[in-house]
Amino acid sequence: MLTWLQLLDLKLSEFAHAGDGWGAVSRGAAASRELVDAEMEGALAKTQNSDSATSATQRLGRLSRNYHYLHSECGLVQATLNSLARELMAPQRQLTEAVREAESLGYRVLGDAGSVEFPAAPDGATGQEVAGGTVAGSPGFDVLGMHIPMPRAGNPDGVGVNPHRARAQELADRVAHAVAEAREIDDRFDQALSKLKAAPGLTVDDATWTDAAKDATAVRDLAGGSLRDEIPTGKGPAERKQWWLGLSQEKREEYLAVFPDVIGNLDGIPAATRNEANRENLQLLIGKLAGRQDERSRTQLDGLLEIDRKLREEGKQPPMFLLGIGDEGNGRAIVSYGNPDVSQNVSAYVPGLETGLDKDFAKNDLKRARDTALDAASEDRGTTTASIVWLGYDAPQLTGTDDMLANFDVAQTADAKAGAPAFDSFMRGLTVTNENADPHLTAIGHSYGSRLVGAAAVEPGGIPGVDDIVLVGSPGVGVNRAGDLGISGSHVFVGAADHDPVSWAPSGNQVIGGALGSLLGPVGTFVGGSLADPTQNWFGRDPASEAFGATRFAVSDGPLPFSDGSPTPAHSNYFSPERDPVSAKNIARIVSGHPDRITTEPYR
Repeated sequence: MLTWLQLLDLKLSEFAHAGDGWGAVSRGAAASRELVDAEMEGALAKTQNSDSATSATQRLGRLSRNYHYLHSECGLVQATLNSLARELMAPQRQLTEAVREAESLGYRVLGDAGSVEFPAAPDGATGQEVAGGTVAGSPGFDVLGMHIPMPRAGNPDGVGVNPHRARAQELADRVAHAVAEAREIDDRFDQALSKLKAAPGLTVDDATWTDAAKDATAVRDLAGGSLRDEIPTGKGPAERKQWWLGLSQEKREEYLAVFPDVIGNLDGIPAATRNEANRENLQLLIGKLAGRQDERSRTQLDGLLEIDRKLREEGKQPPMFLLGIGDEGNGRAIVSYGNPDVSQNVSAYVPGLETGLDKDFAKNDLKRARDTALDAASEDRGTTTASIVWLGYDAPQLTGTDDMLANFDVAQTADAKAGAPAFDSFMRGLTVTNENADPHLTAIGHSYGSRLVGAAAVEPGGIPGVDDIVLVGSPGVGVNRAGDLGISGSHVFVGAADHDPVSWAPSGNQVIGGALGSLLGPVGTFVGGSLADPTQNWFGRDPASEAFGATRFAVSDGPLPFSDGSPTPAHSNYFSPERDPVSAKNIARIVSGHPDRITTEPYR
């Protein structure tokens, strides 16, 4: 049981020093993991192909996971110790002030309980000498953040009143309150630290990360209050960058240990830091979802595991940066191939219909971003490129039924409009953290993702920093002219495969016109024809039409619908060097800042 003397003499700096020690172990584990991944496991996988090499690679993978777990848990211990020191500062200060005041008045603080002894003194009214005494303190109670002392009645001195008694009692109560507060803090942190232990012979698997996720949540609930309040979530990317750069290394490590999900998804934080935070949070999310059996959790877990597998393929070029990860909604994932903070050319691709955090996204959408990065690099070897896939919103989902009303969500603009501010914030963050004087930024929207890019472009100020916009497989972007997207129409580029039915999605009036023709014969056809505008798609004017005013670049017609059993096989080929090298090359030329090299085709 903590006594007032122990609290008074407590050297809180020793907790901070201990935290620094655990932080050093955490950093050492992280460095060792990087060494194993890049120079041992990665090098072995690239140079050796045998059963023994495979076995060695697997063992090195286990060693890497052990280091990762050690880095995470030691970081939590560091954060817990630092937070313990911070929380104990207030009651220790309160106790020190009370003891000093008592000594200045000639009182003494006695015993483990911190009773206050006061001297004899004459009664103020009668002048009669009243004996001194000792009073025990009471911690009182707290109500709505205010401390209420324990009320007392009567005259314990009997005849006369010792003028020191009331002051001594007030000081004793302050001592008791400070000690009680410190004991409560000590008990909470003792319980938390006792759980941050690994069993002998630990095997780091999904169950281990499930436990680590619980540890992170517990430490956050325990120690994260003051840290959380300082995070500038309500500020813009520029203010967030300055806040982060102004922190000490020790404070940054605390945030990365306790709030990897917040720091990793905060626009304005440097890409390398976001990558570190999100790789940490990825393991915690895997552990969190591994124990769940519902379909949503299993689907997202498959996506997380596939992203984790790709991240472990260290040594591949361009390097991967995990700029965002989360399990809210249909899932969140932002992956960059290349470092967007140092690259001269940066593109951000927004996927569309039915995209979510699943294995298909982790395989196919990430490949599209990587293909773009590689092709852009081949277009201009004198510059650097980062290609990003941005799943920072809930894309509309088909239900798997033939019910038109059930699938009507796809035809709505709500998801695009809801995601537009987040995309704009992300793009502004890129402009803030990029180290080049004038980086070349390209926003790419595919399918329904083009509708989100359109919604982001018409937000006040447009898409921050964007130089070019690329729309592929677009059912319309919500505006009727390319020049309405916040940049010159000459910097808007459209790829539309003739066999891609999504890019031909009819407008509402065209649908109504066709229905009238079917129902009412020639009269209906006449009325319906007057309603229909052949240049209109579902979300506005067809971007591939001359009236829209963009540049239509050449793409392959693609396979016919249902030629491979799918209704839209041509819809997914735009980024693929294997299936549509013409389109992939044109996209790369735009991203690399060479739109003058693209090949074009006639408008619709």
